[in-house]
Amino acid sequence: MTHFLRSLIVRVVCAAILWPSAFVMTSCVTEEVAPNTVRGNFDALWQTLDERYCFFDLKAAEYGLDWNEVYARYLPEVAQQKNLWDYFNLLEDVVCELRDGHVNIISSLGTARYGEWFDNYPANYADTLERKYLGRTTDYVTTGGMKYRVLADSIAYVRCPSFDVVFGSGNLHVMMLTLAPCKGMILDIRSNGGGLLTQAEKLASVFVNDKTIGGYMTHKTGKGHNDFAKPQAIEIEPFEGQRWTKPLVVLTNRRTYSAANAFVMFVKGLPGVTIVGDKTGGGSGMPLTSELPCGWTLRFSACPMYDRQMTLTEEGIAPDVKVDITSEDYRRDVDTIIETARRIIRSAAD
Repeated sequence: MTHFLRSLIVRVVCAAILWPSAFVMTSCVTEEVAPNTVRGNFDALWQTLDERYCFFDLKAAEYGLDWNEVYARYLPEVAQQKNLWDYFNLLEDVVCELRDGHVNIISSLGTARYGEWFDNYPANYADTLERKYLGRTTDYVTTGGMKYRVLADSIAYVRCPSFDVVFGSGNLHVMMLTLAPCKGMILDIRSNGGGLLTQAEKLASVFVNDKTIGGYMTHKTGKGHNDFAKPQAIEIEPFEGQRWTKPLVVLTNRRTYSAANAFVMFVKGLPGVTIVGDKTGGGSGMPLTSELPCGWTLRFSACPMYDRQMTLTEEGIAPDVKVDITSEDYRRDVDTIIETARRIIRSAAD
């Protein structure tokens, strides 16, 4: 794209988004709507989060966040923004003050997001290593978005990269039935960025034999930072098909986030379950979306989740066994975390 064309697009989009049209649609909605101006969009962003975001107390305790101070600090810069890209970057800086991967601005320019919850930590995962353990395409089975095979030591290896799929009950039943002769299972959810909470619950149901409380969730009831409903239990019902009752090792890293973080919350502490790897990335606040006057989408954490001990899991869940992939093992094409899981299962089976 030429510099002239990009400049033209920026000027046109600026005019369309940041300054209100001469034509205003009328309706019976009486709620006050912020004007579609540079200041109006900034105020709408800050106020929506002020009234509906759910982790202000946590952030204040963790690093001293003062949301009113954030408003006062950025407001003088708002009127100085003449370029749409700079304005988008300014709003991105505002949402990143919350240090929350679930707080995003989604626009035609891209998505504003905070990434230091995983950028500042070891990856502890490589797809080249995954391919080594899964083998060739004829060595593993793909079903419901997951891949699985039996390793040489009669240990099941299941790779679940996302919960943004619907696991068919029949697929889960056949997978559990196929793997039933194995001495234990490694369930690899490293770099699983989440997806559907219902699917995290469904996969967790395979590992419980009785109705089990997996954690608790609450929601905002008012505009105050502490206006929350009484936490309600998240109950995991046992899977109706073939279930897993042998040792289970769940592999995690800092990119294990959102619904994947919730899955770890559901299964950690269950009999025979061990979490191995790095602390999860968190993201326990169920996200909601709102629209700014300019049409950009604001996504934010609105419904916090707690574990069985009523501890917030927004900052991540620590593993039972902390392991990093060593530099030497990367060079040797060995996954230190998988090998640790194999030793745990072999020890439990002896």
